[in-house]
Amino acid sequence: MSASAAAVEKHLAALRACERCPRMHRPAVVGRAVASRILLVGQAPGDKEPKLGRPFAWTAGKTLFKWWHAALGWTEDEVRDRVYFAAVCRCFPGKNPTGGDRVPAPEEIVNCSAWLEREFALLQPQLVLPVGKLAITQFLGERPLLETIGRVFPLTYRGHTADCIPLPHPSGASPWHRMEPGKSLLHTALARLATHPAVASTAA
Repeated sequence: MSASAAAVEKHLAALRACERCPRMHRPAVVGRAVASRILLVGQAPGDKEPKLGRPFAWTAGKTLFKWWHAALGWTEDEVRDRVYFAAVCRCFPGKNPTGGDRVPAPEEIVNCSAWLEREFALLQPQLVLPVGKLAITQFLGERPLLETIGRVFPLTYRGHTADCIPLPHPSGASPWHRMEPGKSLLHTALARLATHPAVASTAA
């Protein structure tokens, strides 16, 4: 049985109050209280997302929502209303002294994984969409994108089973999804996403 929106909102309220990682920049960034069977898992918010109060709020988000629109015709609002947005880490990790966003430390990933585990128990997703290498690694281990994007993987995570359709990170800094063979593999992944039963039932 799927969770209620009230149960999801209670979970998000607890997540917003999390203070487990002292190096992380609060607040935690969460999506809408959607009791969805589709779970999208990003990497970690950038510096704009905490200010704007939602995941994928900036450049990478624009690209991500273009993918959804191309695959299904859904607007950004429709995606946010139909898909539960999670992440490997929910707080902005901060900047590297040498430039770019800091990669979350292993202990920060472990700390935040308890929230993801709770979301699997709460939502019992049928479809998991890890976005970017850090997210993909949590579910499928380290593997080349060329052997990962465009495929559907059976997934067991903390005792829960689901299908997994990995997506590349939509970052403007990465040319992978804009060049071949990445461009064609992304097209295949989006086609598999569009025809998945979880998507059909969510749009109904």
